[in-house]
Amino acid sequence: MPSDAPGSAPRDGMGPRAACARALRSLEIAWRAAPWSLVLYSVLTVAAGVLPAGATLVTKWLLDILQAGDGAEGVPGPLAEAPLLLVVLLGMFTLVSALSEYVLTYLSSRLKRAVALLVQERLYGAVDRIAGLRRFEDPAFLDRLRMAQTAATTAPEEILGSLFGTVRWALTITGFLGILLTISPVITAITVVSALPMLFVQMMLDRERAGMLWRMSPRMRRQMFYQQLMLDPAAIKETRLFGAGGFLLRRMRGELLRINGAEERLDRRTVLGHGPLALLGALVSAGGLVWMVAGALRGEFTIGDVSAFIAAVAGVQSSLGGIVGSLTGAYQALLLMGHYQDVVSTPSDLPVPADPRPVGRLREGIELEDVWFRYTDDGPWVLRGVSLTIPAEGSLALVGLNGAGKSTLVKLLCRMYDPTRGRVLWDGTDLREMDLGALRSRMSAVFQDFMSYELPVRENIALGALEDGDDGDRIREAARTAGADGFIGDLPHGYDTMLSRVFYQSEDGDEDTESGTTLSGGQWQKLAIARSMMRRGRDLLIVDEPTSGLDPEAEREVQDRLRALRTGAATVMISHRLGAVRGADRIVVLEDGVVTERGDHGELMARGGEYARLFSLQAEGYTGGDAPGDAPGGPPAEPDEVMA
Repeated sequence: MPSDAPGSAPRDGMGPRAACARALRSLEIAWRAAPWSLVLYSVLTVAAGVLPAGATLVTKWLLDILQAGDGAEGVPGPLAEAPLLLVVLLGMFTLVSALSEYVLTYLSSRLKRAVALLVQERLYGAVDRIAGLRRFEDPAFLDRLRMAQTAATTAPEEILGSLFGTVRWALTITGFLGILLTISPVITAITVVSALPMLFVQMMLDRERAGMLWRMSPRMRRQMFYQQLMLDPAAIKETRLFGAGGFLLRRMRGELLRINGAEERLDRRTVLGHGPLALLGALVSAGGLVWMVAGALRGEFTIGDVSAFIAAVAGVQSSLGGIVGSLTGAYQALLLMGHYQDVVSTPSDLPVPADPRPVGRLREGIELEDVWFRYTDDGPWVLRGVSLTIPAEGSLALVGLNGAGKSTLVKLLCRMYDPTRGRVLWDGTDLREMDLGALRSRMSAVFQDFMSYELPVRENIALGALEDGDDGDRIREAARTAGADGFIGDLPHGYDTMLSRVFYQSEDGDEDTESGTTLSGGQWQKLAIARSMMRRGRDLLIVDEPTSGLDPEAEREVQDRLRALRTGAATVMISHRLGAVRGADRIVVLEDGVVTERGDHGELMARGGEYARLFSLQAEGYTGGDAPGDAPGGPPAEPDEVMA
């Protein structure tokens, strides 16, 4: 587990070893993403670093020759005899320096694109390997994930740019200090010493900024949440009706004000810290220039020396500023890179056995054995000692009020979580001992909170079984079975219709202006059922409120089709419409995470317990106050006519 695993305290800083490790990781990523671009970028960075000092030295020699003639001291013999070569050399330096900037910009963009592609692929691949839901319901992990997403977009490129920038500025400073050293060792020492406080102060400010970003991360997530609510069409429908836009805007503004306040305080400290240091640099530069001019008037320095001093001091201070900026960017990016590395190295929240047991076809059934569960270590128990059996090729219905634990039990069956205590057994084998991918491949489900993917119809259905995604006949068969083929045929582009109001019809055409379309709630639900029906021949089918958005006629049609789909599979049904589950082989009533009743419909009605009470309450709305079978002047209500 990483040191900053979900739920642990964040780090506001890092040691030298961590910084070096992250820098090397960034270079490794760049090498894997674009090796030749990295090599050329490195060579040009070195050249760009030494060119300014070289140009300054050549300028000094040229001025010394113009002042003293052929006997100028310190100028190499061949150049002293041919000053025009110095002019040509100076022109070449200027040309190469100008061209290198454009090439460096081009190579930097190439590296940025290649690195961003690789880093995001690794990040979201790592997120996809987190098999359960626990991490995604942990605020600390979500904050780290948000920082990692930022890092995946910007950090590697900023680290590389900062590292190479630091190398470039360091080479430039080294060259200029070498020139200064030949002129005056004292001035050289003063220039270097005056720059050290700037580096120290900047590192402290960077540490504070990293801490501020982490502390503000929950507010940034909330601010983005309010933004999304103000832009999401589904939310706009309700917020406009209820006039809640102003409330959300005030909430968003409040979070932004707190974030801006924290940034303002840090920016103020930055100004107060850098102001005196800038004054110190100006005083060193002015004092040194006075000293050099006075020495030149006494004949101690040449005009070339004074010119080189002016260029060198300006170059050193400018390069020191560049180094400070590069180190600042590198420090902040390296801190972000830590979040990225932590997320990438985060293990799955579900343990994976080293030698998983094979997942065979379900022959006996699924058994929950004294299962207890709660979402957090100090949270309330959601399931308390649940024991039940789901027979192979049989059906079990879960009934209970909201919060009884039905959906949690389904999550355990799909192994989105593991029980806190107890076991879930597949033909006698604990789910934790099996390969998770193979286990889930034996399941299919229709969830109440199904997804509406803003993708073409064809892909919306094919997501249920991507291995058959190119099988058009299989997709159309699933749509027909779900009763969706009728409205699909009426769509503008049939199965190729983009189901979105925010994307254009064509995913590839840059000039496409035809918008996609969207569906009604019932039509989306039929697509979700079609998606589950792509998975034929599975051992476990979970049906969670599959008809809640359908009219009575469509509901009866879907129930009939689901009944056919359930043949040969262990089926778990959840529905508040008790008439839809009365035909289950076994009905289990959950209350506050405990099984209170079990039996078939007839047994539970005869018992007169909670199930009979709920069934009778639902029936009253359709029988004028009489229970099913007691309606005067008419036959008993049909099962699917008893609806919530």
